[in-house]
This record gives sequence, structure tokens and C-alpha cells, in this order.
Amino acid sequence: MILIQGKGASKGIINGPLYFYKKADTTITKTTVDDLDAEKERLEAAKAKSIEQLEALAEKAREEAGDESAILFETHAMFVEDDDYVETINDCLEEENCNAEYAVKTAGEQFAEMFAAMDDAYMQARASDIRDVTQRILNNLMGIAEGGIDSEEPVILAADDLAPSETLQLDKSKILGFVLREGSGNGHTAILARTMGIPAICGCGEELTEAYQGRTAYIDGETGKVVLDPDELTLTIFRNKFAKQQEMKELMETMKGQEDVTLDGRHIKVYCNIGSPDDVTAVLNNDGQGIGLFRSEFLYLKSDDYPTEDQQFEAYKTVAAAMNGKTVIIRTLDIGADKQVPYFNLAKEENPALGVRAIRICLNRPEVFRTQLRALYRASAYGKIAIMFPMITSVWEVRECKRACEAVMKELKKEGLPFNPDTELGIMIETPASVFMAEELAKEVDFFSVGTNDLTQYTLACDRQANDLGKFFDAHHPAVLRALKMTADAAHHNGIWVGICGELGADLELLETFLAIGIDELSVSPASVLPLRAAIRKSIAKTCTLDKLECK
Repeated sequence: MILIQGKGASKGIINGPLYFYKKADTTITKTTVDDLDAEKERLEAAKAKSIEQLEALAEKAREEAGDESAILFETHAMFVEDDDYVETINDCLEEENCNAEYAVKTAGEQFAEMFAAMDDAYMQARASDIRDVTQRILNNLMGIAEGGIDSEEPVILAADDLAPSETLQLDKSKILGFVLREGSGNGHTAILARTMGIPAICGCGEELTEAYQGRTAYIDGETGKVVLDPDELTLTIFRNKFAKQQEMKELMETMKGQEDVTLDGRHIKVYCNIGSPDDVTAVLNNDGQGIGLFRSEFLYLKSDDYPTEDQQFEAYKTVAAAMNGKTVIIRTLDIGADKQVPYFNLAKEENPALGVRAIRICLNRPEVFRTQLRALYRASAYGKIAIMFPMITSVWEVRECKRACEAVMKELKKEGLPFNPDTELGIMIETPASVFMAEELAKEVDFFSVGTNDLTQYTLACDRQANDLGKFFDAHHPAVLRALKMTADAAHHNGIWVGICGELGADLELLETFLAIGIDELSVSPASVLPLRAAIRKSIAKTCTLDKLECK
């Protein structure tokens, strides 16, 4: 038996083949080829494979969401064979006597720039379609697996760690669980795993070696154990725990349709955290009552260029419409720190967690902010959207955000575009500064949402991404819980509601403390909704105490 001990990052038991993620080398350089006909054959094969993939995606979209959803993929498939596009690629091949990758990249850039320069907004938006098609052909030329996983069967994905931009490209349908050599329980891979409701383990170290590629592993996301070739006793333990996990899932199904209310009548909103429109399915399947955090930065992370107003509008509108009148809180752009986007060209910082990030970028780059706000307000006409600003530390920042919102609403009104002028505005409480200023900040907004991951990081001076801080990174620390109490008191004193959208919101050990503090809303991963609801329905709010705020 081989046992690798890591740290549990997302609960659950699963077994399956290990698949080691390989970072794709997407660097394209121009080379002179000896056999031009062979290069053209490679190109034709890549185009044919691209069309085959797109037709399969169109068929899948048609089955799951109707004809309209299939049109995008069908259009992409047609563009692969577009006469002008193909002619430009072939001309480059013959004139430059170069490799197919360089010819495709050159043609794709030319066409994307041409469309982006057009006056018509619809045609400008087609530039991103061209980039997508070009990248698909390039991936097939370079042998890069679609979705990052070259396997017909679902796998346990192993890696050193995964950047947010890499997790976005993964084919989620092929992932049973994650095991990482590095990473932390507060990293984005762990957050993705919790959103998907699958097991994840981080901090496995060098014992997790690629020599185990393809071998069946058993993983326990609670204990952090990765086991290969288990002995009979270990196998029995895993099987029993898996059976109990399945029983619990069946029990949780009975919570669907139930109210989020304590035994003594205290109602609490249980919302969900998502990273893309695709995650709405998980929200609905787990009976989430709203979306308390839509991480809009993932629209930027998955793009090769600034997403346009129309692209963002469609994403926000899709989520708002799918939630059918339930609250959807969308956080404005929150990049920087561990979420780097190349085309933003942010300066390298010694300590990016304390640098130019989140709302600081938006206020420094008003056109980027304006584009997002226009998309958000336009989408507000199609559902109950609320807007939330991250990393706020000062009153002047909130007032600048509100001024930007007012300017955008004036523009939209002048253009005759519909929007909801009463869209709620909120801020994230993530720093000691925002806690200390909570009384003044509460007078400016409609709600608070506490980002406990960053609040813990900044309060305890512990890097949330580090895996070796152990007991020093303690989200149960009295200082963190007292900060929550101060925030809630300030919110309620000023007549606004307060929620938690950090990972701590799903911590059942702290539920009674949250009830005693007076938290109004908990936004958690979709998989955490039903267990949290079950715990709420067993609680008695008036008997909950603040004992955990005291030093032991």
C-alpha cells in the first residue's frame, strides 16, 4: 500500500485513475519547413478535427439548451472553412514557407484586429469568436488536449498547483477530484472543487510523482489521504465512508424545497458563490436561494483581451434570467494578487496582496470600470442584480464607485437602454480598515458581504495561499470573529443587512456563532447549501452564544 498524506481542501471520497496535468507550451515561433505539402496536410487535419469538435459541441448545446445555444458553435465551425480566412493562412504558408502554427496565428491576428477596428459593435464582438476558432486550430496543431485532459474517462487530476486561468480551461465533466503537490485550502483550485462538490487535497509534496500516472487512487478530501494499492482494511474503511457519503447525499435531497429557518423562526438567506454562468446549474440543482457572489473576474481570466460590454452583458443577463427573480450579487472586477491577467500589464509588485488590485484597479482605470458597470446595469433589467465592490477600505472609494454608477445610469437613460435604477450597491468587508470604518461605510451602501478568506489573511498577517502556516492561519481566531461582530453591529445599526461570502460561511462549527452575531446571509459553494440548511433547521437562534469570541 502507498499512502501520501496531504491536507484536505474539499470533503468527499472518490477513486479513479490519476492524471497529471501538463502545462501546455503555447509559445509559437516561426520556423522554415522543408516539406510544405506535409505542413498543409497537418493544417487540414487540424481544421477537420476542429470542425468535428465544434459540431459535437453544437449537438450537445442543442440537446441541453435548444437551437439558439448551438448557433455559436455552428458559426465557429463555418468560420474554420471561411474562404478569406483559409486563403490568408495558405498565402502565409506559401509566401513565408513557414510552419502551420505561425500561419494560423498570423491570419487569426489579422482577422481579429480587422473586426475589432470596425464601427459596428456586433462586428467588434466577432473578434473574440475569431480568436477562439484560431486557438482551437492551434491547439489541434500542437496536440494540446481540449479542456486540458486527454482522457476518455473521468480522472483524479494531479498537479503542482493550478492558476485560476488554468482551472477555467479544464473540462469539468472529466474531473472526479483534485490532488495537488502544493496549493492551499484557500486557493482557487480548492474553491473550484468545493463549487463542484468534489474531493480535493493539497500539499501532497514530492511524494505525489508522475510515476503514478494512470494508476487507480483512493482519495479522502476530509483527511487528506491519497492511497494507491490499499490493503483490505484501508479499502474497507474507504468503502464504508463512501457508502455513508452516499447516504448523506440522499438524506440531503430531502432538504430541497425547505425553508432556511431555525427552530425558533429566525430566517437566514443561504446563497451560492459562483465563478461563471456555467455554475448556475449547480446552484439550481442544490436549491440555492440566490447568488451571493458571482466572481466576475473569471470573465477576464478566461479571455485573451478585455471582454467587451456586450460579452459581459450576455454573461450577467444569462445568470440573472436563469435565477428567475432571485438575488444575484455580482462582484466587480477583482484581479491582482494571485489572479493575474496578462493583458492588463500590471506592474510586478513585491507584495501584490497589498498592492494595486480589485477596486484600486477599477478606480485607476475608469474606462475598464465603466464598461463593466454598463454591462451590469443593462443586465439589471433582466433579473434581481445587485452590485458589490471588493477591497474597500475608505469612504471616498465608495463615493467614487457611486459616482461612476450615476454616470453610467445617465448614459443608459440618454441612450434609451433599460436598467433598474434601484439596483442595490454593496461592499465587501475584507480588511481591518473596513471593519473599523464599518459605521461610516454602512451609511453609504445597501449591504455588507464579508470576504472571510481575505479578512483572515489581513487580520492575522497570514498569506492565504501559503500551505505551511498551519495553525497560524486560523479562521476561528477570536480576532476574526470579533471583526465579524463589529461589522454586523455597524450594519444593523444603520439598517442594512450583512452576509458572509467567504469559505467560512459553510463552516458548520461556526453556524451558531454566526446566528449569535446576527449574520443575515451565508453564501457558500452550491454543494454546501443542503448540509447548511439542515444545520440551520436544527438550530435555536436565541440560545446561540458568543463564546467563540472569547480567548481560551
